[in-house]
Amino acid sequence: MKILVVEDEVKISRSLEKGLQAEGYIVDVANDSDAADSMISSGSYDLIILDWMIPGKYDGPTLAERWRHAHEQMPILMLTAKTSIGDRVQGLDSGVDDYLVKPFSFDELLARIRALLRRPKDHAGNELTAGPVVLNVIAKTVNYESKPVHVTAKEFQLLEYLLLHRGEVLSKDQLLDHVWADDTRVQHNTVETFIANLRKKIGHGERVIKTVRGYGYKVS
Repeated sequence: MKILVVEDEVKISRSLEKGLQAEGYIVDVANDSDAADSMISSGSYDLIILDWMIPGKYDGPTLAERWRHAHEQMPILMLTAKTSIGDRVQGLDSGVDDYLVKPFSFDELLARIRALLRRPKDHAGNELTAGPVVLNVIAKTVNYESKPVHVTAKEFQLLEYLLLHRGEVLSKDQLLDHVWADDTRVQHNTVETFIANLRKKIGHGERVIKTVRGYGYKVS
């Protein structure tokens, strides 16, 4: 999963970047609204963590509203020290999906991120499924026909991304961008290798992870 953190307080942005990376997320950081707007225009993200008071042309709510008008659909979690009901209403009306008041617990932040990442695809609870495959995003486990399957951290991240985008055809470039980030050493054949390994581990894997020739992979 690829997350953009928009936060001008360096101590907070570094802490978020380090903590989220430790949880397996790919993280980019923007310290003002101009950089954030440019990054959204040139790339795709699975979720945005957006501070209300940021330097630049736009504040957080205005930036969120701008993105929604441009039909950007990624979930947005707003961080702010503002606590009044009016402020919360303004933030939510701007197009953000959730609201977290500073100071906050990192565990709560992670829980809200997981909830927002599930929401667009109507996934319930902490489990993602495809046929006999069940992935638990909290326990970091994978089961096939109710039996545990050992997967590496990167295999887990790849399978999680495929399941979160169930029904969509994902290209190798998309998978590289959202699972491996900017590691230039990783090539298309790395994706092929990891897909092959996952298919072996989950049994009849080719029925779960389908190849769409000329385009990429799809989980139905």
